[in-house]
Amino acid sequence: MRQAGRSLPEYRAAREGTAMLEACLTPALASEITLQPVRRHDVDAAIFFSDIVVPLKLAGVDVEIKPGVGPVMGAPVRTADDVARLRDLGPLTAEQLAPVAEGVALTVGALGGTPLIGFAGAPFTLAAYLVEGGPSRDHLAARTLMHADPATWTALTEWAADVTGAFLRAQVLAGASAAQLFDSWAGSLGLADYTAHVAPASARALGSIADLGVRKVHFGTGTSELLVAMRDVGADVVGVDYRLPLDEANRRLGGSTPLQGNVDPALLAAPWPVLEAHVRDVVARGEAAPGHVVNLGHGVPPETDPDVLTRVVQLVHSL
Repeated sequence: MRQAGRSLPEYRAAREGTAMLEACLTPALASEITLQPVRRHDVDAAIFFSDIVVPLKLAGVDVEIKPGVGPVMGAPVRTADDVARLRDLGPLTAEQLAPVAEGVALTVGALGGTPLIGFAGAPFTLAAYLVEGGPSRDHLAARTLMHADPATWTALTEWAADVTGAFLRAQVLAGASAAQLFDSWAGSLGLADYTAHVAPASARALGSIADLGVRKVHFGTGTSELLVAMRDVGADVVGVDYRLPLDEANRRLGGSTPLQGNVDPALLAAPWPVLEAHVRDVVARGEAAPGHVVNLGHGVPPETDPDVLTRVVQLVHSL
């Protein structure tokens, strides 16, 4: 999980005095933050340090990340005219993407063979932020727009797919070995709405790297009922959060899809015997799948003891 660094004292030291989006778009700093968990925990891959709204920022959208709140838009995008103004911003150019490509290249050079996973937000989550104007618990405005004005919704999600697809493609071209699409808010949707109003844009985003020969991971939270649909948009690997046991996820996916997940972040603060038993259970259930990338089922809580994460990695390696 890309948030692994935020529990580290070296991360807080590196970020001191630097806003989140500025850190993401400062190549040397983004690279350093990406490398920190690899050095500290000896994990088997890095995930590029970024944020879901970075492509929006690169495209010229008025967005900032407010501490303790999250991404906040200067104004929400809720009408056909609002979307038309967005689309006038055009596709991301190589010049706009240069800080991202440079950060990836620096990171790949420093990793010395350890793979780097590219990072991007899925179109629905981007669109939900744009429509809501910021974080939301139920994404009511976004879900209303998809039904009240389907044409505007489609135009918005296609634009979001092209922007985040270009962002992901730039990372792969700069050396990322795999790519992960995060749909943080897709869990607010039912299967019918996801299939009709979201899946086409997610397929469009992943299609932006279909010719590059890298594995594509698709992850969402609260998406236990959407796993097959999320796979079928073009993913090679499906991330599973902490809510659904991996053997059941594997059953739902027909036993043919590698999985990623799904250690519960809440247990990172539990006594070690409790956490160890949980990790062993996750690994055992994952054996049913054709492949299992052991990972958390959501982000690392900032207050997590880094030594616990290191110990989890050592346990998994021993298995």
